[in-house]
Amino acid sequence: MAYEENNTSNITQALTNLFEEVLFATESPGGNKSLNVSQFLSALKERSTRHNQEIDFGTLVKLVDGWRTKLNLTKNSEPLCNYCDGNFRDIVLAYNSIHGYISLIVCVFGSLANALNVAVLTRRDLAAAPINRLLKWLAVADVFVMMEYVPFAIYRYLILPGQREMPYKWAAYLLFHMHFAQIFHTASICLTLSLAVWRYIAIKYSDRSHILCTERRCSTAILSSFILPPILCIPTYMVFDIHTAVVLEPNGPMILYHVDSDEEGQLFKLNFWVHAVLIKLLPCCILTVISLWLIKEVYSANEHQKRIRVNNACANDKAKKRQCKGDKRTNRTTKMLLAVLLLFLVTELPQGILGLMSGALGRCFFKRCYDLFGELMDALALLNGAINFVLYCSMSRQFRMTFRQLMWRAQLHRWPPPLPSHSDGLHTYV
Repeated sequence: MAYEENNTSNITQALTNLFEEVLFATESPGGNKSLNVSQFLSALKERSTRHNQEIDFGTLVKLVDGWRTKLNLTKNSEPLCNYCDGNFRDIVLAYNSIHGYISLIVCVFGSLANALNVAVLTRRDLAAAPINRLLKWLAVADVFVMMEYVPFAIYRYLILPGQREMPYKWAAYLLFHMHFAQIFHTASICLTLSLAVWRYIAIKYSDRSHILCTERRCSTAILSSFILPPILCIPTYMVFDIHTAVVLEPNGPMILYHVDSDEEGQLFKLNFWVHAVLIKLLPCCILTVISLWLIKEVYSANEHQKRIRVNNACANDKAKKRQCKGDKRTNRTTKMLLAVLLLFLVTELPQGILGLMSGALGRCFFKRCYDLFGELMDALALLNGAINFVLYCSMSRQFRMTFRQLMWRAQLHRWPPPLPSHSDGLHTYV
């Protein structure tokens, strides 16, 4: 029932668009003033009531299109847009043609990798640390993004290109995919930002970290990272909607459903300013400052360890030796988190710049450039979420040990121990 109401509403909208084209031409200064609007409407009414039969949608479309052709009326075309021209456009389009296959590979690998991240980070040895809790929920958000992207990629890049129709169900799912992916990707941005701030506080105020970095504040940061994104994405809900386009085929008119933004206005610009500044560029600026500070701390720690090795201070005193090992472990953790933050910056900064330019330059730049780089930005975001497992394994000794123990236990459960026999043991039977 709801689908029929939506279909009727879309048909009405398509007819309204056709009528507006004709009426606009009659009211514009250069339009055809000889057209009698009442005559046009009377013709529609006469055709619809002739022989007491209701006129169907296809007949209406053909009739209106016939009037438009007869009067030589055309819809105002969008202004000429020359953004993002050049040889690199062909390169990006060449990648877009294979993006579906690449994204599926990255999503399958990333889903499995992040599932392993969750499994390892929930082990008793790692689950207690607040940093690991943030990393765990970051993996959860990335799993949701990648698992939902798989059906979208299969239909969008493998099934839809071979079809002539664009059904309403597909447009409804595309709208859901757009909002779902943006909400959970924004959640991963908030978690990454919380991770950076948490590490900054733990190192900068190490003497008070046990007071500032509590379990309760970690839970608050995680909960806020999943509550804020639906609120920040409210302008997107209001800008993008399902639109219709009518194509006249030899066997009759065909309605194509697609997702697009509404006409350019203040809400359109507000959406891109919120998306670019609050969701992308502001976190990138904060992460850049924190990353530079962490790089400085890592460099200082390396210089400190060099001085210790020169003085041979760790060779004789056990207490100093334990302190040196603790400093090295802290340094490794900082390096790993720094790699996560830098990878995030490489991924999100270009999206923020494109979103900011779309808000400043308008719909023309959005349709010409933002849509062009959409697949490439999706690939970077998916790769960012999939590669964290590789970073953890390569840079965290404790993560590798816990992962190895987890795999070893899985193998032991797979192969049960053999049953004891009478020949086992040290006993002899007389």
